[in-house]
This record gives sequence, structure tokens and C-alpha cells, in this order.
Amino acid sequence: MDFIPQFGGIAFTLAAFVAALSIIVAIHEYGHYIVGRWSGIHAEVFSLGFGPVLFSRVDRRGTRWQVALLPFGGYVKFLGDADAASGKDPAAIDALDMTERRRSMHGAPLWARSLTVAAGPVFNFILSIIVFALFLAVTGRAVDDPRVGAQVALPADIAQFEPGDLILTMEGRPVVAFSDLFDIAADLEPARTAAYTVERNGTEIAVEAAFPLIPLVQSVAPQSAAIAAGLREGDVIRAVDGTPIYAFRQLREAVEAREGAPLTLTLWRAGQDVTVTLTPRRTDLPTPDGGFESRWLIGVTGGLSFEPLRENVGPRAALGYGAEQTLFVVQSSLSGLWHMITGAISSCNLQGPIGIAETSGAAASQGIDNFIWFVAVLSTAVGLLNLFPIPVLDGGHLVFHAYEAVSGKPPSDRVLRVFMTIGLTLLLSLMLFALTNDLFCP
Repeated sequence: MDFIPQFGGIAFTLAAFVAALSIIVAIHEYGHYIVGRWSGIHAEVFSLGFGPVLFSRVDRRGTRWQVALLPFGGYVKFLGDADAASGKDPAAIDALDMTERRRSMHGAPLWARSLTVAAGPVFNFILSIIVFALFLAVTGRAVDDPRVGAQVALPADIAQFEPGDLILTMEGRPVVAFSDLFDIAADLEPARTAAYTVERNGTEIAVEAAFPLIPLVQSVAPQSAAIAAGLREGDVIRAVDGTPIYAFRQLREAVEAREGAPLTLTLWRAGQDVTVTLTPRRTDLPTPDGGFESRWLIGVTGGLSFEPLRENVGPRAALGYGAEQTLFVVQSSLSGLWHMITGAISSCNLQGPIGIAETSGAAASQGIDNFIWFVAVLSTAVGLLNLFPIPVLDGGHLVFHAYEAVSGKPPSDRVLRVFMTIGLTLLLSLMLFALTNDLFCP
């Protein structure tokens, strides 16, 4: 889908970043607000952004809803809070009677405070699950049979299947599932086409059609060599440095063989020939066993020469997929962080605000669907970050609540101030380190 124009620029990148962050922050803070309200805690201010207020209104419950000038975050200030980080205001709390004190964040029961704090990250995860689930619900799930649903746009010299074809054999070998096509292709020398037997309109016929996994660009990674060179979804890579290629694995082998040296790609794009030059980048990739491997990449994924036939899925299956995808993002993020701490991979993998903004703009430039998918991934990352046991963050507050549950009393105000100062220092240091990565990492 192409609802967002394909162009760059600082203004476009900044607008995409603000849009993505605003959606995620609004959901996060609404989680705090609504669960706090359900738990009997009164919210005095719901702010999207910081600094001077651009717009505000007070609802019938006495909560001021406002939009502030600096759109890089937000907060909910509950009754009894001294600041946006939910620091305690002893003077304000002492001035409350018992009924009003129950409606404050610091006078509410422990269960109410804990649920309210945890709700922000939980709502971020819920957003991600719903978005991922909707993607599967809209696109459907590929059926098990190797049946052609639709033909993608390919150069005229590449023979194609017809929608509805059921692939029975490839180069004389039986095909039962889609995975068989890739297994067979891996044993063959890549060529422009291959010999197939298909069932078409109830009749078995022999056809010549494209290699299964041709060098078709299915997606382009943000902040990659490919997106910097202007590659787009739907491009078909015809040659590398003048040598024709017919399978995506040939592209991968050519990139790895260059070991970071520039290469020239000849592309077919909507009937036109395009030539681009790019330089592969060393990238740390997660492996199925939870580790990482470093490889030379240009930042594209391949696709089938045809669209498989898809079937609709029910809400349960879609939500299950959404939960699995969200869990995958969490696991990959934690694994990546651990490998950076241990030095197994470069700390340059940690992005700061500039890197996230560039990724936001790159995702938006590829279409609204890519942008929404990126928002879901970023929402999971924000939810996970807020659960880290660092004072100032939600995870730090939950640690204080856990201490209170065990000891029977909360930490003293003096201890809280010390820990909040430490937490703020750690958070600012982490942000500065990530910003340094944005400016100096290749």
C-alpha cells in the first residue's frame, strides 16, 4: 500500500517519528489513566507531550486533558503526585482528608497502585498484539497446498503460473507443500525458469514458470544499504555487477562474497531497468537458538514468484499469532541487550532518538502498512523498557511496591528520593549513550 509518499527529508522523518511516538505514548498513558480510574485513583492531568500547553480541557471528572509543545513523551499526574514521575508530594497528601487520600496515588491500596503502574506497559503489549493480529486477519494464512493465489508482477521474459494452479511436481520431483519447492530448488542450478506439472481447471499440464524464490524484493529494512540506495518492494534484481542471477540465494552469496565491498545491482522495476550501487553493511542477526551471528547484508528479504492462496483465520488464531509475534520481539530485544552487555555484539545496535526517528521515516516511506507494523514493534520495545527495574520507570515503581508487599511498609521518602535520583541519572546516561551511537556508529 502506498498512502504515504515515497520521499525523505527531515520534516517527513520527524513527522513520522512524532506520529509513531504519540500513538505509543497515548496508549501507554491511557493504560495508567483508565486502570487508575477503575481502581479509584483520581488523575489530575493527562498530558501528551511536555512543556508549554498548546491545548487543554477539563472533563466532568476533573481531569485536565492537554497537548503540550514537546511531543516526545507524556504523563499522567495523579492526585498526590509531586511531578510527572509520580514523586510523592507530602504537603498535598497531608492536606487531604481520608476519603480524598484514598483517591490519591500514594494513599490508595497497594494492589490499586501496582495495577495502575503496570497498566502502561501492559497496554503497550496489548496494542502490539492487536496490530499483529489484525495483519494476519487481513492478509490471511497461506494454505498448506502449494496453490497459486495470485501472480506478482515480473519481467515479461519470466514465464508465470496462473491463479488457481496447484503445483504437483518441479523438475520431475513431487511437490506436496510449499517447503518442497524450496528444498527442490536448493538442489538445482538456478535458472530463469523451471519445469513444473500443475493441475489447472481439473487437468494436469506441463508448464515452464519462474524459479520459486527469485531475487524479488519483498521488504526493505530501515536504515539499511538497500533503503539508502532506493530499493523498493516489488523490485526484481536481474544482475549483480553485470552477472545475471535467477534465485535469491545467488544475491545472498554475492553479497557475502564481496565482504563489504560495493556492488552494482541491475533491477527491473515496473517495466523499467534501474541500476543502483550500494555497499553491504555488517549486521548482527538473531539466530533460532537465541544467539546472534554477524553477516554482510544489504537489507532486503526475498519473496515467492507468486502469491500463495490464503485462507481466513478466526479471532483466536489471529490473537495467538499477535501474542507470539509480541513475545518474539521481547525475546529478541532481551537477547540483543544481553549480547551487547557481554560484548558478543556491537553496542551500536542500541538506537537512540535519531536512529528511531530515521527508522520511523523509513518505515513510513514504504507505506502505511509498514509504518503500522513498525509502531507495533516499537510499542513492544517501549513496554519492555518501562518494565526495567530502574527508579523513575514503571518497573522501578513496581520494585518499590514489591518491597512494600514484603516488608509491610513503603520505603521512606528520603530513600525514594535517593533512588529516584539514581534512576534518573541512569536513564539519562543510557539516553546519552544511545544518542552517541546515533551520531558516531556507522
